[in-house]
Amino acid sequence: MMPDATFTIEHPSGLHLRPANLLYQLAQQYEGPLLLANLDRPLVPEIDARGSLFDIISLGVSRGHRVRVRTHGADAEAALEAIRALIDSNFGETLLAS
Repeated sequence: MMPDATFTIEHPSGLHLRPANLLYQLAQQYEGPLLLANLDRPLVPEIDARGSLFDIISLGVSRGHRVRVRTHGADAEAALEAIRALIDSNFGETLLAS
């Protein structure tokens, strides 16, 4: 079974260039695929975050969208935790209250 987790993206620009690039760079550190799906755009196919930055951007993730991450391999749990930390930190940015 492939470990998975679902995250809500709170970054104001969703998974656009800067946050997507951080996620892409993180994905390169792990051996297994990091499969991402935008649960709020079910017609957009699941992608491997290790593939390309463009693949991540093509998911069309906006603020408030839910993203499912699936992975496998020896470091699958570590990969999910690293992604959780990146998303929980709002991709390293402090968000102002609206």
